Amino acid sequence: MRALVEIEDDTVTEHDLLERIEVNPAVMVGKPVIRGTRLTVEYILGLLAQGASMDEILAEYEGLITADIQACLLFATKSLASTSFMPLRAETA
Repeated sequence: MRALVEIEDDTVTEHDLLERIEVNPAVMVGKPVIRGTRLTVEYILGLLAQGASMDEILAEYEGLITADIQACLLFATKSLASTSFMPLRAETA
């Protein structure tokens, strides 16, 4: 089943959202960015983690649309899906 997300009156797939993210060694040292910008996925996620709302981010960065932020979240989700994690420190009993 393909997930669908609303963007500006058009329905797009996860693939369409992921196409909004670009990895290019010539842009921001190859970090994933929103296509056509120098805004990294990491930076957008950091803003969200610090409590910025989507509306605040969109107001601050002209030209961004909701789908760009959704693409960052989806990219992070997909990137972590096959990652194994180890504890940073041993738990004590």
